[in-house]
Amino acid sequence: MPIKALALAATAAAATLVSLPAAAQFAKPEDAIKYRQGALFVMGQHFGRIGAMANGRVPFDAKAAQENADTVAALAALPWAGFGPGTDKGAPTKAKPGVWTEQAKFQEHADKFQAEAAKLAAAAKTGSLDNLKAAFGPAANSCKACHDVYRAR
Repeated sequence: MPIKALALAATAAAATLVSLPAAAQFAKPEDAIKYRQGALFVMGQHFGRIGAMANGRVPFDAKAAQENADTVAALAALPWAGFGPGTDKGAPTKAKPGVWTEQAKFQEHADKFQAEAAKLAAAAKTGSLDNLKAAFGPAANSCKACHDVYRAR
């Protein structure tokens, strides 16, 4: 396994392990809010770079697409721990109350996005723009579906 792939696998594993007990690690709700906002911001930056390629706004670069998709897939497990009890108040947030009142449905959206992010990373690994485009649509729709219900504009 190449060093880069090994490093990415280690990062993904660490992100998953870190995200599980993360809710208990926040000293105050504001910390959790900043954590989730930071994770979502960074993930959005990398996702946007893939979208720019998939939509033809920038030239396709297979290596950059793979690096960005791998980053999105690794980060996809992180933000959800930042939506724990008490994080509906405090720092400014765009999260709607349904995040906390409909936790099972919200978690379904999070799980769906994580699955689509993994498919996007797998498609990017093929080096094919067509495969990237095919996987980008469902991943983007997964983001939009959650935002439509659980994010204020």
